[in-house]
Amino acid sequence: MTAKDSYGYTTVSIPVTLYKRVKKMIEGTGFSSVSSFVTYVLREIVAMYEEEKAAEPFSDEEKEQIIEKLKKLGYL
Repeated sequence: MTAKDSYGYTTVSIPVTLYKRVKKMIEGTGFSSVSSFVTYVLREIVAMYEEEKAAEPFSDEEKEQIIEKLKKLGYL
């Protein structure tokens, strides 16, 4: 186990060309490294995904199944 592992980190591989593009893109920003930028972006994406799932708990197919069950039970 490395020192980073004890803090709850892991390694994710990205293509070198993408790494270089991101490194150039974050120059002059508040991001101290490609890793910090990628962590920020992933947190934002995961948060958006979680918000979408919370706002829409059922898929369209699940909604149709529920409506059909309610119709069969005589509620609709």
